[in-house]
This record gives sequence, C-alpha cells and structure tokens, in this order.
Amino acid sequence: MVNRRYGYLHECKWPLEAIDMHHVVVRKSNAKGFFVCLSALIVVANAATYLFLVKDKSITILLWGFLLSVLLVKVMFWNRVMKESVVVMPTFGVQLETHYASGRIVHRFIPIGKILKPVLLECVSPVTCYWSLSLLLHGEAELTLVFKELRPPVKMLIPIWKALCDASDIKEVSDSWKDAN
Repeated sequence: MVNRRYGYLHECKWPLEAIDMHHVVVRKSNAKGFFVCLSALIVVANAATYLFLVKDKSITILLWGFLLSVLLVKVMFWNRVMKESVVVMPTFGVQLETHYASGRIVHRFIPIGKILKPVLLECVSPVTCYWSLSLLLHGEAELTLVFKELRPPVKMLIPIWKALCDASDIKEVSDSWKDAN
C-alpha cells in the first residue's frame, strides 16, 4: 500500500507466522532536498556578496556563512525519520522501532500483558486532522503513541490495529468501527 508520502509493508516471519511486522516507510521527496540545498546556497551567496561589497571585513563572514549552511543541511537531514516499524509478537509483546536517516534506531518494547487495548483515534486541531494509533497501557495515565514521528493515513493504520487487537486477545470491535464499514 503506497500513497504520496508513505509506503506500507507487511511481513510475517518464521514458519508459523508468529512474528508480525508492519513497516511505514517515508517516501523520498526530491523537493525537500532541493529547497534545503537552495537555501544553503543563498546563505553562502549572501555572505560572499557582503564580503565583496565591504572590502575591509575579513574572510570570517564567509566562513560563518559556510558554517550556517552546513548547520542548516544537518538539521534538515540528520534527524529525519526514514521508517517506523511495529513488530507484533503475540506471546511476548510489541516492539516499536523508529529508524532515522543518521542510522540511529530507537527501540521501545511493550509487554503483551501490559496492553489493555489498542485505540485508533482521530486527532483534530484548528490546522489539521489526522489519525493516530495508540496503546492503552495498564498502570499508565497517558496513551502510548505507536507512531511518534509519522502520521500515516488510516488505511495503513487499520491492519496494524487489527494485528494489535489479535495479539492482545481483544475480540470486540467498537460500534463506531462497525458503522463505518
């Protein structure tokens, strides 16, 4: 399943399909890279122009422009999320993974006995509206977001929600979900 911003991949591992893996991958956009490089080029060009217009200043202005450009590119690309994964192991629990462009991977493990119910929510703000998949955990006051960084569409969240419901032995389906189908 693919849309404009995200791609969804479902895998089953082991012969008995005991491990259920769901990946939401960010599709690459050339526009963001173009605009970041263009803005870095504009910063360096402004520094170089200022250096040539004001002859009595030193080369440090140009060096500051290069430093600012490198910092801008690093901020825009270094902490970018490439993929978020949900690994469902019905006997053990759920592992949530976030893969960054820098190569860093953040793992969170939630034991299956701690999960009360997976919840599919519609989040509405004055600016945007999106769907969110959360876990209601025993002993926790707040919901735990399954996807902390990404906002995949609801058609990608439904198979993950169903897998989490199956793993946590929740048989009932909400009335609102029955009405929607």
